[in-house]
Amino acid sequence: MKSKLLFVTAIGLTFALVAKAKDRAQEKRPLQTVSSVDLKKYAGRWYEIARLPNRFEKDCASDVTATYTLRDDGKVTVLNQCRKTSGEIKSSKGTAKVVDKATNAKLKVTFFWPFSGDYWILELGPNYEYVVVGEPEREYLWVLSREPRMDEDLYRRLLERAAAQGFDTSRVIKTPHAVAARADQ
Repeated sequence: MKSKLLFVTAIGLTFALVAKAKDRAQEKRPLQTVSSVDLKKYAGRWYEIARLPNRFEKDCASDVTATYTLRDDGKVTVLNQCRKTSGEIKSSKGTAKVVDKATNAKLKVTFFWPFSGDYWILELGPNYEYVVVGEPEREYLWVLSREPRMDEDLYRRLLERAAAQGFDTSRVIKTPHAVAARADQ
């Protein structure tokens, strides 16, 4: 009886270890980006529709935007803005550099030199009307749109595809926008 119990326990432990290894392999699978980004079309203002919580946006209550401006040196100026709960506008300016020149889908963004972060374009609307941005460790994720709101079916499909790439979309929070709220009234 004891040997049967040990055998069953060993089998159960083996299955648990295999499942855990599979989960780790899924997480470490290479992150897929879009095949091509036209930075001229990408430039301009984007509204944050949703994000995975992160430390640098912890005091952003609403109206989060990112504005990208092409520079003559091939880099991109990044201006992130949001409204704090106090109503005050918070701004942060940085620089993005393309690191995958074949696709323009992988960038490094620096807000505080010498620290930089990966900014990979995972999904992009055919008319550059929406974008999903993430990074290889899958700790950061943003859903952005040219408008302050997004069709709910599209939003759900984008989150499903992000989840399929290993992002924990159960933690994603939606970003309110005063402009969208006024338009709904």
